[in-house]
Amino acid sequence: MPKPWTEGEKIPWNDPAFSRRMLSEHLSQEHDAASRRFAVIDEQIRWIHRDVLEEKPTKILDLGCGPGLYTSRLAKLGHQCIGVDFSPASIAYAREQAQTEGLDQCRYIQQDVRLADFGSGYGLVMLISGELNVFRPDDAGNLLAKAYRALMPAGALLLEPHTFDKVAELARQPTTWNSAQRGLFSDQPHLLLRESSWDTERSVAVQRYYVVDALSGDVTRHSSSTQAYTNEQYRSLLSACGFGEIAFYPSLGNRMQDGFLAIVTRKPTR
Repeated sequence: MPKPWTEGEKIPWNDPAFSRRMLSEHLSQEHDAASRRFAVIDEQIRWIHRDVLEEKPTKILDLGCGPGLYTSRLAKLGHQCIGVDFSPASIAYAREQAQTEGLDQCRYIQQDVRLADFGSGYGLVMLISGELNVFRPDDAGNLLAKAYRALMPAGALLLEPHTFDKVAELARQPTTWNSAQRGLFSDQPHLLLRESSWDTERSVAVQRYYVVDALSGDVTRHSSSTQAYTNEQYRSLLSACGFGEIAFYPSLGNRMQDGFLAIVTRKPTR
C-alpha cells in the first residue's frame, strides 16, 4: 500500500501542458469538477460579499485562485484582490482577463502557496475547493499560520475543506481504467488506470494514476494524497494558529456542495 505523499506531492498542476488542459476544465460549464459553473460561483460570491464581508470593500487574498473566477467577481464589487496559484495557464488567463476587463485592483502571483510571501493587511484570506486537504498536516498548519499573520485584526479566514466522509469516500473508489484520444493527463491517445487506497493510521486517501501512451507504451505515474480531518481537528488547527470564534457552515453560500463544508473564523482584534 502506498504511503501518503511519498510518490509525489500532488498531480502536476504546475506542468505547462497539464495546466493548459486543466484550464479547460476550470472554464467548462458542463460540470463543477474543477471550478464551479459560473452560476454557482455567482451565488457563492454574493454570500461572501454579503455575509462574510458585510458588503464592506476590503483587501482579499485568494490562495489557489485558479483562473481568477472568484477574484474577478469580488473586484467588481469594490474589493482589492490578490490571487496566488501554482498553475501557469490559470495565472496567465487570470492576468489576461483582469487586463481585458480593466480590473487594476486584481494582481496574480504564480507560486506555490506554501512558499509565497502573502504580505499583510487583508480583510479576507480564502482557501476553497478542498485545497487545504491536499497538503501534509504540517504544511497545512504552516499555511494557516501564514494566513493568520497576513490578516488585519478582525480579518476573516474563509475555508472550504472536504468533510472527513468525503475523503474516506475517495479512498473507497474502485480501481478503474479507460481509454481516450486525449484527456487531462495527455494530449495523445492513452490508457488511464486509477486506483485508490486508505491509510487508516493517518486518515489519508491516496490515489494513483497510471497513464499508458497508446503509441509508445510508456507509462507515467502520478499520485495524489488527501488528508481527512474531523470538524474538531479543523477547529484545533485554527485554534493553534490563534484564531478566535470558529463557525461551521454546511456549504459555501446557499447551494449545497457535496463533500464540502465552509468554515469562517476571524483574527482577534487584540
